[in-house]
Amino acid sequence: MTSTTTPISSPASLSARPLRCRNCGAEHAAAPVSICEQCLGPLDPRYEPGRRLPDRKAIAARAPSLWRYREWLPFDGDPVLSLDTGFTPLVEAPALARRLGVARAWVKNDTVSHPSLSFKDRVVAVAVNAAAAFGLDTIGCASTGNLANAVAAHAARAGLKAWIFIPENLEMPKVIATTVYAPRMVRVRGTYDDVNRLCAQLADRFGWGIVNVNLRGYYGEGSKTVAYEIMEQLGWRLPTAVVAPMAGGSLVTKLRKGFGEFQDAGLVHGVLPRLYGAQPSGCAPIVRLVERGGTRIEPEVPDTICRSLAIGNPADGPFAARALLESGGWAAAVSDAELVQAIRFLAEDSGVFAETAGGVTAAAALALARAGRLRPDDEVVLCITGHGLKTVEAVGGALPQAPLIGPRLQEVAALVQPV
Repeated sequence: MTSTTTPISSPASLSARPLRCRNCGAEHAAAPVSICEQCLGPLDPRYEPGRRLPDRKAIAARAPSLWRYREWLPFDGDPVLSLDTGFTPLVEAPALARRLGVARAWVKNDTVSHPSLSFKDRVVAVAVNAAAAFGLDTIGCASTGNLANAVAAHAARAGLKAWIFIPENLEMPKVIATTVYAPRMVRVRGTYDDVNRLCAQLADRFGWGIVNVNLRGYYGEGSKTVAYEIMEQLGWRLPTAVVAPMAGGSLVTKLRKGFGEFQDAGLVHGVLPRLYGAQPSGCAPIVRLVERGGTRIEPEVPDTICRSLAIGNPADGPFAARALLESGGWAAAVSDAELVQAIRFLAEDSGVFAETAGGVTAAAALALARAGRLRPDDEVVLCITGHGLKTVEAVGGALPQAPLIGPRLQEVAALVQPV
């Protein structure tokens, strides 16, 4: 590997956990690598089974960020960057519960995640600390939008250099919301999968910390904090079902892991929730894997307005399908028209304005309910992962136009009491 990155001093108080292969179990030293050299399987951080863990009271006394769960995150010592990310609201939505025909429904509202208004802030907060632990001064990503926003924002406030690679047809609000942080941003001809392959080469060539490539083992652990927060915010209870969007597929696997870890620690009791995955029908390789009962992803060429989920060959697809089925859950694909309609009813029912991925999640929840996979006694959480201001063009043409009147009382009265 030829490196052009200048290492920075690693904080003495922070070190990354060693790694273990998910497939063959081979152990690896802590390093910015994500693939097992023996079997090419994915690497995950390894935790000491006998480590001291906090109880509910100790967790509740900590600052409201994802670092309140630091014993389950892949570091020894204290994090040094992005200390305010996470602990987003869990919003109960009775109108949404009625629409779905379930007992209770909540929205896990990562549309207000700090600092870039998406779930990706969580994974980047972990990845940027991994970069610090390894002494890297440059981070980067391949992104369909939200990750680009998050990497640029977290790098800017950490004083790190950032290289962002995006497909050429990304939504303009997401391009602007990345460019404003002054990273080096590059548009690439092709799909996300083409961009991701390029970034795998760049990580080797330049020694950068590409958060979803060579830092992926650490980065992915940030997703677990969604599950931790749901349990704590429900009063240390488990929901019966969770619906989440799927792009690369990592989120649903980490939800499964996070719920299980708190159950193993004795922080919650009961049956783990059924997990349901959602994708747009124009790019639904994981849904189709679940439906046909296979073990290998059949790659697809994306054709959907939901660009944030438009990954045709998802890295964690088989693991995601397994997590859904082992939990007793399922998957659903929805059309672009259905996701637009769902953005609207989610806003009307919960007051949460979601981007297209949130529309996919809400529409899939409704489809699952109509198919009988969500039950009348269910307590359901919808994971809404990005703010609707990122994809306003998706719903702009579907919304009614406001009437135009003169500044006169009688004209308003005519609207209030039409003839």
